[in-house]
Amino acid sequence: MDKIRYIAIKELRHILRDPRSLIIAILMPILMTFLYGYAINLDIKNIKLAVLDFDNSFESRELVGYFYNSGYFLKSEAAPNLYDPEKILKTGDANAVLVIPPGFADAVASQEEFELGLSVDGADANMSAATSSYSSMALMRFIEAKLPPGMEIPGVTLSTQVLYNPDLKSSHFFVPGLIAVILMMISALLTSITIAREKETGTMEQLLTAPVTPQQVIIGKVIPYIGLALLDGIFILFFAVFLFGVPFNGSILLMLFFGIIYIIAALSIGIFISTLVKTQQLAMMAAQLVTVLPSVMLSGYIFEIKNMPQILQYLTYMVPAKYFLIIIRGIMLKGADFTILWIQGTFLILLTIFLLTIATKKFSLKIG
Repeated sequence: MDKIRYIAIKELRHILRDPRSLIIAILMPILMTFLYGYAINLDIKNIKLAVLDFDNSFESRELVGYFYNSGYFLKSEAAPNLYDPEKILKTGDANAVLVIPPGFADAVASQEEFELGLSVDGADANMSAATSSYSSMALMRFIEAKLPPGMEIPGVTLSTQVLYNPDLKSSHFFVPGLIAVILMMISALLTSITIAREKETGTMEQLLTAPVTPQQVIIGKVIPYIGLALLDGIFILFFAVFLFGVPFNGSILLMLFFGIIYIIAALSIGIFISTLVKTQQLAMMAAQLVTVLPSVMLSGYIFEIKNMPQILQYLTYMVPAKYFLIIIRGIMLKGADFTILWIQGTFLILLTIFLLTIATKKFSLKIG
């Protein structure tokens, strides 16, 4: 029994002498509890709805009010294009577009058959199904409120068109996002480990005695991992299209352009992590903590950002996967081009420059 106690004391002292591992071991479950507790929200609310009201009557405006006052829909900040209503769905400014043709008020008064149009972004199968269900409920409540007791419901129906994912396959939503998560994790993990390995084995000092600058060291060590990460991305993309049947409707070159930028951002995070730790084990733990959790929980990969608490919504602006998710889903599912994705692309480029600058500077100071 004494031997077991001595071994336990020895192991406890070993843990206490490694405060960085101890911090990660304690910090990770706390962060996971915080993120999972607040970010996981399976309630579908705050659906961004755009409206094209061609009837422009009191009844049509009242119907729109029923939608926005239902507690499930929010008014889209951008107005839909009269000639291209689907464009607002491609940009992500709206999740659905309600079209009210002329004659709606007369149809409600005369109980004639009438059809409203609803175009839904089907990229997110759960969001699409909820949008269709909530829209039918809002229309039903409006019609029931307009009728006297005992009168039959008029023939006003809602014709729903699901775009980009008509079969509502969840794989079309999750698999493209998986590419973003895996690329972030692999890229940051590889660079953090390789530099930590150099420091741990003492070969970094030998490398720095050569006539090269720290910046040249970084570039030389990072270039192979850009190629490796691109290869991983191509493999995953291949499986997504040919194994899971996810459509690819956009430009491969545009995907490659944004993919390289995203990979550089992930590699920058790995370089930054490597300046803070001395061992490969710590580098692996820190890389998983900094990349996997935010990329899964705070990027919109699984859970809607607009349903999160405000403080978490602010944190999402520093998550590169947030922007790349919109880009990759837009290119693959919607065939979006640069004119639609330039805003997300600009944010991703700026964030990449910021991360690369900090990582390079921190690395230069650490080894200088």
